[in-house]
Amino acid sequence: MSKVYYVGDWAILSGPSFYETPFHIAPKGLEIFNYGKWLKDALESTGEHEVTSVPSWDFYKLGPGEYEHILDTYDVIIFSDVEAKLFQLASEFFDRKQFGEKILTFPDRIRLTVEAVNAGKHVMFLGGWYSFTGELGKGGWGRTPLADIMPVKCLNYEDLKESTEGYTPEFTKDGRKCFEGLDFSTCPPILGYNQTIPVDEGQLLMRFEETKDPLLVIRQVGKGTTLAYTSDPAPHWGCNFVFWKEYQRFWVRCIELLMKGL
Repeated sequence: MSKVYYVGDWAILSGPSFYETPFHIAPKGLEIFNYGKWLKDALESTGEHEVTSVPSWDFYKLGPGEYEHILDTYDVIIFSDVEAKLFQLASEFFDRKQFGEKILTFPDRIRLTVEAVNAGKHVMFLGGWYSFTGELGKGGWGRTPLADIMPVKCLNYEDLKESTEGYTPEFTKDGRKCFEGLDFSTCPPILGYNQTIPVDEGQLLMRFEETKDPLLVIRQVGKGTTLAYTSDPAPHWGCNFVFWKEYQRFWVRCIELLMKGL
């Protein structure tokens, strides 16, 4: 059984907030959402993959040595809506008690990720407002060495492509071979994605009919493999997609392709 470490696609809803006096604001609710439950359930549906789903703030708070242990323990790492700052800043940097007490440096989690892929690790990069370039550039993946292992190239400006009418996914010739037997004509419209640029090292498997922008691309990197799905595996872009009857089969095939390599 393969082990999958899935970072992202969680959210916290606070409120509504009531301004009851000039000095007091009272939130009347707090709710935690795991929007990654659909992808987790899909990958675990065959019994061949075990998925640990964690919010991005848990990834951010990992201490020295903890991410190295994850890379040693898990076969596949998934990043979805995980902006570059969560790799590049350590929560202990903001502990003022440590200022001046010691030299504050920590292992670079982006370097560790790149080295792990080259050594045989498999990574999925999934879309969202804080993925790839992201909203107002907040994703920031393209300005880091992650760019050297991703199967697509990030834009240098905000990359969100959205429509309430949705976009239609279609297979390339290579994609039809890889997903033989999967009927994508029944897929509901996908409401948005991160616009990216194909790279020569990547094998384009799916794109959008309306724009021809990449949707699903896979790439061999050293002994490992990376996969980019440029839309959201969860709501909001995927609020129709997660209820598609082929959703589970699609993601199971994606992880099979990722682990098999090109």
